[in-house]
Amino acid sequence: MPNLPENSQIIYRVRVAVPVHLYDCFDYKVSEEQYRKAEIGARVAVSFGRQNLIGVIIEKLPEDAPLNPNFQLKNITELLDDQAIIDQKVLSLLTWSAQYYQFPIGEVVQAALPTMLRQGKPYNLLARVWKVIDLAAEDKLKRSIKQQDAYKILKLHPNGTSENILNLSGVETATLKALEKKEIVQFLLEAQNFSPEPVQMAQMPLTANEDQKKAIQHILKAQKKYQAFLLDGLTGSGKTEVYLQVMQEVLKQGKQVLVLVPEIGLTPQTISRFQSRFHCNIALLHSGLNDSKRLQAWQHAQTGKASIILGTRSAIYTPLPNLGLIILDEEHDLSFKQQEGFRYHARDVALYRAHLENCPIILGSATPSIDSYHLVEQGKLTKLELNQRAGVAIMPKIHLIDLKVARKNHGISEQLIEEVKKRLAKKEQVLIFLNRRGYAPVLICESCGWQADCPHCDAHFTLHLKPYHHLHCHHCGTIQRVPDACPSCNQEQSLKPIGMGTAKVEENLNLLFPDHEVLRVDRDSTSRVGSWEKIYHKIQKAEPTILLGTQMLAKGHHFPYVTLVAILDIDSGLLSVDFRAPERTAQLIVQVAGRAGRGEHKGDVYLQTLVPDHPLLNTLIHKDYRAFAKQSLKDRQLAMLPPSRYAILLRAESRNQDENLSFLQQMNEQLREAAGDLIDIWGPIPAPMERKAGRYQAHVVLLSTDRAKMHFYVRTWWQNLLHQKASNMKITIDVDPQELS
Repeated sequence: MPNLPENSQIIYRVRVAVPVHLYDCFDYKVSEEQYRKAEIGARVAVSFGRQNLIGVIIEKLPEDAPLNPNFQLKNITELLDDQAIIDQKVLSLLTWSAQYYQFPIGEVVQAALPTMLRQGKPYNLLARVWKVIDLAAEDKLKRSIKQQDAYKILKLHPNGTSENILNLSGVETATLKALEKKEIVQFLLEAQNFSPEPVQMAQMPLTANEDQKKAIQHILKAQKKYQAFLLDGLTGSGKTEVYLQVMQEVLKQGKQVLVLVPEIGLTPQTISRFQSRFHCNIALLHSGLNDSKRLQAWQHAQTGKASIILGTRSAIYTPLPNLGLIILDEEHDLSFKQQEGFRYHARDVALYRAHLENCPIILGSATPSIDSYHLVEQGKLTKLELNQRAGVAIMPKIHLIDLKVARKNHGISEQLIEEVKKRLAKKEQVLIFLNRRGYAPVLICESCGWQADCPHCDAHFTLHLKPYHHLHCHHCGTIQRVPDACPSCNQEQSLKPIGMGTAKVEENLNLLFPDHEVLRVDRDSTSRVGSWEKIYHKIQKAEPTILLGTQMLAKGHHFPYVTLVAILDIDSGLLSVDFRAPERTAQLIVQVAGRAGRGEHKGDVYLQTLVPDHPLLNTLIHKDYRAFAKQSLKDRQLAMLPPSRYAILLRAESRNQDENLSFLQQMNEQLREAAGDLIDIWGPIPAPMERKAGRYQAHVVLLSTDRAKMHFYVRTWWQNLLHQKASNMKITIDVDPQELS
């Protein structure tokens, strides 16, 4: 007990991360009993200004810690948790993330919690458990295959099982409710059991080839210590099998495995692969889950009940008591970078988490990012290559079609149409790729040249025909009806759609190939829950089908019956001014091309372009992606662009561009005065899309070879910016930006 003056009273305090856009934590008073009970990482209800908020205890202050006489202490309203729900390692990760990405700690900590816990709901919610009550109901289910399958799965769990586990096994909640109506099953609300479940092998591993064996051995040597690996494998070379065999050894030791994928669309096939290999609890974490299911999955991960945790980028902050391995699949994918609010990059956070947890991490890709190749050169990543396709599959051949001379039918070259016909006649599948959803990207008046432009952005409206005819801005979300006549010249029937989106191509393909099913996969066609899973199961059948889609089809999917891939338009990426655009385009071409010829039949890729002599295309065709990446890294180093220098992007946004530019120029002078020549300042300049959602945007790019010193100077400068900006101006900071829009 510290020496205190007579009659003085001990004031017990905790430091709380409160979800407000301020860069400090705040001290609150607690009773002696609360101080004894309180744990770092537990939630508290607090009053902040006029708001009642849910915060997380970051620190228990020593009893003799000095008081700030200028600050009036408030009592916490309630201690919500008896024990920590965020462990010390994850709190350290969150604190590092807040400092590195220059974002308020309270909001960063909130990002690690499921919505229901952010709202202050109790941790110990009752679980919804389904149980069979009629053990002889087979005859009642003859008309529904779905109900039959659900009934068989439920009978494997005589004591009942959670709805979350059933959903992961392919049983829909609607099917369970239908069985409940027939009084065949019932649901109970029970206290959750968070005891870890044993892991059993459901299937023996495949025989690894030499490249796979070397990769597996290298990674397993790094068990129980930090080492970062770049698994650089050709499309179809068996990266997933490497993951599975490494996971097997980690799971045997009672450890957990965290697997991050870029998109929800990749989770059905990934879950299927995991479930067919391992009998264990798998926690699924992504934005497509409702709040209660996400909380339940998070709890299974946080308590150690789940052995495998599969999620999108935010799952990197999930507390895991026994983490033994992190896998980041498709590590190059832009989806791992959060583009709004707290702009973290899950790949870089994952590397730091593996360091904190002292466990290995695998970054896997057929087209690794230039940033990752740079880390290999620096010795921070160990590169492992897979140079042969698994099984009998061989790499597809790429053919260029010059659209300047090719004859076209419904926007598709006749050469490509003939190739599609040949594959369908052989009962094979065709994948047609176009990274542009909607019906048409431009609506124009043939009479006067008027174009349907968004009134709030420097962008055209996209024409959509479903669920009704409308114009949609994909940048700000504005929707308008299609005018009956040209708003400029009042000419009727003069408005014509120009260009093609996936909906228009779908219409054309149905005209060209009326006897074959066209499956469209984009954000519009897969917006309903379960729609992508249904399409994916159809694709896995050996039936002649045309798959049409956007980037959703390019990412890591295994389509064994696709033998022809057609890329309709990639030219915008080849001709962009963004220095990262060639990298993104090359990755997209290789990833889409990699969907062809993954089964027993040889694959081919046809790419329609107006620039067949472009050096990028010729490097990919005559050499490979690695040759392109090596040259790109050299070019970036010569130009002193990331990753040879570290970058921070500042955005200022208001209704007046002159105010943006003037404010940023003034702040640039303050930074130059503090940092001197250490930081190279580019700008301010208008953003590539200057006006978005009715507001103007301006940019400043900061570059430096010394990351630590740049962050040191920028931290104070950035917080000064927040205090000096006008109230009607929004400013954001993006550390290690991936896009300049």
